[in-house]
Amino acid sequence: MKFIDPRIDFAFKRIFGSESAKEVLISFLESLLGLQGERCIAELTILDPFLAPKIRELKYSILDVRCRDHRGITYIVEMQVQKVAAFLKRIQFNAAKAYTSQIERGEEYPKLNQVIAITITDFVLFNDFDHCLSRHEARETITGNSYLQEILHVFVELPKFRKSLEQLTDVLEQWIYFIKYAGSLQEVPACLDAEPFRHAFEMARVANMSVEELELYEKAGIAITDARGAVELARDEGRRAGRQEGMADMLLYLLQRRFGQLPDSVKTQLAKAEPSQLEAWTDRLLQVNSLDDLFAG
Repeated sequence: MKFIDPRIDFAFKRIFGSESAKEVLISFLESLLGLQGERCIAELTILDPFLAPKIRELKYSILDVRCRDHRGITYIVEMQVQKVAAFLKRIQFNAAKAYTSQIERGEEYPKLNQVIAITITDFVLFNDFDHCLSRHEARETITGNSYLQEILHVFVELPKFRKSLEQLTDVLEQWIYFIKYAGSLQEVPACLDAEPFRHAFEMARVANMSVEELELYEKAGIAITDARGAVELARDEGRRAGRQEGMADMLLYLLQRRFGQLPDSVKTQLAKAEPSQLEAWTDRLLQVNSLDDLFAG
């Protein structure tokens, strides 16, 4: 038995963003946010459900799971595999945009509902603490009280999660284990062979994917692998050579792998760019769909 890797954005959206598996997403959100009793999610509307043909059009863009519960709270769930420039700023921008887009005019402020941005990273984001789950909210500096709770941020850093199956103690740890390790498992572990985990594994089974879905999944995985490898090669080459040409040549190679034949204007632009700009463009590759988007940033 083989399962797709939830850390790949396409797979993550298929598992957690499918209309047929809402209980999977609800269980994950409730365990992550500690929702109990009246705060439990009674109903969930997925705002951008998983749909393979639509995802094909998006190419390699980052795919979020966006949903709204029965109380009007909006959740943005993102799986991020590569650390990129201004990553935290982009996350805050997306959350603020989701918050303000709920209304059209200022006088409608009472209609605004809370936005919770959940980001799962396959890299260490915060180096000054070891816990994998962190919650970030605005607090008054003297009292420590939280008055501004309309936008909350929750992060799960997968590399910091090191528990084995035998060490898992609650549903949240089971979900984090599933996200981190499902792609390497050959069978469903006994401790996860119950709902809603059983449904999540069914959604992740390669045998249950269509030819189109499998093709998109494999392309997404290859794109991530190529981007990670090329980013490291570009940085290593730049450091070793100490020259702008090393980074420019490696970025040129990556762009050709991603977009095919490049116009001469792009080659000229790379040749004249400073190393800091080349590194910024390299970091942005997983976030854009076209050359125009890359250089516009």
